[in-house]
Amino acid sequence: MTAPALDRTPRAQAADALWTAAELAAATGGRAQGDWQATSVEIDSRQVQPGALFLALPGTVQDGHDHAVAALGQGAAGLLVSRPVPGLPPDAPLVMVPDTMAGLTDLAATARARAPARVVAVTGSVGKTGTKDMLALALGRSGPVHASVLSYNNHVGVPLTLARMPAPTRYAVLEIGMNHAGEITPLSRLARPHVAIVTTVEPVHIGHFGSVEAVADAKAEIFAGVAPGGVAVLNRDNHQFDRLAAVARTAGLEIVTFGAEAADVRLLNVVLGDDLSTVQADVAGTRLTYRLGAPGRHLVQNSLAVLAAVRAAGADLALAGLALGEFRAPPGRGRRHQVQLRQGSFTLIDESYNASPVSMRAALDLLARAEPGARGRRIAVLGDMRELGPDATRFHVDLAPAVAAARPDLVFAAGPEMEHLVAALPPGPAPTHRAAAAELIPLLTAIVRPGDVVMVKGSLGSRMQPVTAALLGLAVEPREGQD
Repeated sequence: MTAPALDRTPRAQAADALWTAAELAAATGGRAQGDWQATSVEIDSRQVQPGALFLALPGTVQDGHDHAVAALGQGAAGLLVSRPVPGLPPDAPLVMVPDTMAGLTDLAATARARAPARVVAVTGSVGKTGTKDMLALALGRSGPVHASVLSYNNHVGVPLTLARMPAPTRYAVLEIGMNHAGEITPLSRLARPHVAIVTTVEPVHIGHFGSVEAVADAKAEIFAGVAPGGVAVLNRDNHQFDRLAAVARTAGLEIVTFGAEAADVRLLNVVLGDDLSTVQADVAGTRLTYRLGAPGRHLVQNSLAVLAAVRAAGADLALAGLALGEFRAPPGRGRRHQVQLRQGSFTLIDESYNASPVSMRAALDLLARAEPGARGRRIAVLGDMRELGPDATRFHVDLAPAVAAARPDLVFAAGPEMEHLVAALPPGPAPTHRAAAAELIPLLTAIVRPGDVVMVKGSLGSRMQPVTAALLGLAVEPREGQD
């Protein structure tokens, strides 16, 4: 079984090769079979395109080795494996290593060492993915940029992002997340960023930590791997600022702040629209006016962190400001869809990827600022926030004022904790509560009409994404896009 990429000569491949078999063997300490080159790296055989390196990673549910033959059949240039694979031809292009997960980490370290990139790492309780996407746009105007895709921010996603980084990369943007203490430190040391951003610290995953202070300590692990002379970009408005700053100083980092009047990068003025924001900021003495192509005060705040990081990375601030006009909220994190019905359209604000008290309030603020069309209504569709520990009920009840401030005409809620929020709402239109999100689908699809603005928000475990999918499925001519 021969992959299409193997039909090309090594000389022809050299210009666009990400890894050669010899480089892979040297990086991992493995044994190469064949002389081949790969142009990309994949861990999911379904994503393999001709020329890819397929990493056969072990898993709790599936083992990548079971899909190695399929990956080669789809055009993989070669395989990284740790054991013989039944069905592979004797001369299959591969590199044999003792442990493929360790091999991925070795590739990541080698890729990081060979690239001259200025690396920016982003963590925080909320806003990581949006900030990462803004940074990729902003830095991309100054040179070749490489960034995490989707939310590849864990022990597999971070090394995979690095392993995919081309050698000529000038700027790299990595998202680093965690659910438990100790998870960020090894990823930071692998990435060795020049700039580390902590967007904010909030009671997210607090069920695993017990206190917001413990969450802050876990986020501060990002400073462990920052290169000497590096910069920590911190939210001056966050209650955990002093705690984070103390760790950054101990690590010998320069601290650059964003947000408040006393911050290095501060907001001077903002006009919040229902589909974008116009921002004026002072960036360490330089005034910059720019448009942010997605709405929300929380995104404006994170754009200040982006500008701080752009400056710290030595990129062009003016070009970065222009690029931010192209930013669109990531799927499931505020992405807007105009859903066309037979008699008109309604707006869907998709916040279904995840939820925490702070992000729930931000999403409700988006709903409050959205203007329904003729005969349209504001409709809040809310699911439980997860991993909030023993205070989960209180966190849900405390959302009642924010829900009321959003001025919804209709409220739909799902989950055992949301029942407490519904009970705490002030007098008004009677909310609808169901035990599970799936039970809301027939109710919503039956009542939504042209002019409505529907905001769907909940933790991933609350399964709000099928609600969003059902609403998108109402489209006469399905189309996706930002307002």
